[in-house]
Amino acid sequence: MKRIGLLFFLLPVLAQAAAPQPPAIAGRSWVVGDLSSGQVLRAEKPDERVEPASLTKLMTAYVVFQALRDKKLTLDQQVDVSERAWRVPGSRMFIQPRKPVSVDELIRGMVVQSGNDACLALAEAAAGAEEVFVQLMNREAARIGMKNTKFTNATGLPDPQHYSTAQDLYLLAGTLIRDFPKEYAQYYSQREFRYNNISQPNRNRLLWLDPSVDGVKTGHTEAAGYCLIASSNRGGRRLLSVLLGSTSEAARAQESQKLLNWGFQFFDSVKLHPANQPVKAIEVWKGSGDEVKAGFLADVIVTVPKGEADKLKAELLTQQPLLAPVAQGQPVGTLRVTLDGKPLGEYPVVALEAVGVAGIFGRAWDTLRLGVK
Repeated sequence: MKRIGLLFFLLPVLAQAAAPQPPAIAGRSWVVGDLSSGQVLRAEKPDERVEPASLTKLMTAYVVFQALRDKKLTLDQQVDVSERAWRVPGSRMFIQPRKPVSVDELIRGMVVQSGNDACLALAEAAAGAEEVFVQLMNREAARIGMKNTKFTNATGLPDPQHYSTAQDLYLLAGTLIRDFPKEYAQYYSQREFRYNNISQPNRNRLLWLDPSVDGVKTGHTEAAGYCLIASSNRGGRRLLSVLLGSTSEAARAQESQKLLNWGFQFFDSVKLHPANQPVKAIEVWKGSGDEVKAGFLADVIVTVPKGEADKLKAELLTQQPLLAPVAQGQPVGTLRVTLDGKPLGEYPVVALEAVGVAGIFGRAWDTLRLGVK
């Protein structure tokens, strides 16, 4: 790898001390992070295994959204309610046998009313049986990197083999928001849903207390305590908090609000480099061109304590020698970012254009040059 020193000169901000520690949080474990940059800001016992309760329904929704995307389900599709779905214990949207219900209504019943009956009906509609649907849930959990999670049902009902962690649930919620932004916006900010002449409010109190909050999901069992995953979008910057094992409905809202406010108050998101704009032209050997423009497919954003942006530095490490052919989007290096000399993140640099192979004489000449070099 070849090192190329780069310093990104950023807009000046007010000089401040590094971000203070977060406030004391009443909960068993928690995570707060910035989805704009992908950085976790702070966490407490993020890998402690817990019962996820109704936070499980985020994975149920994720698999259902996949089925909609893949045309295996449609929103207006009518679903027959099985006896098993009708009788499932716990929170419910009050669906009934012999009264078909649309997939759209079931999603709202699952998200807004946290209906276990809605979850089971969706699982049966998408996969034929809950047991098969759970296999899809665990497959997706493994794919997105949830290393300490296992699902045994689609509802979150207690089971000794049904578990997750604050870190894994943070990853799941962030992935759902990223992969299905339209569906997230459509369902997760809804405050109330009425079905079968029964109106039920969303249990996420922050939807009423903070206009910037637009989701995500509550959960509660005796073992899990009171749990809340909350997301807030302020000025185009989105933070996500996961709080597990709090003491009451009011406490989980209050403590989640603390985490979100702390993240917004004491951190800034800084765009280091825009998408599809070259960072550097990198030398190419044996190619139809002598160099390739390299950059990023998405904006590179980092989160730093307020007043610390001027301490950011970035170093570009490139692959050398880089031999043609080079495909557009091919990784060609890494941008290593530090804050005040401490590692902050590494970001893949890719070719923004393709470079073909040179003719026989060009390849021979570069072979000779590489041999001498």
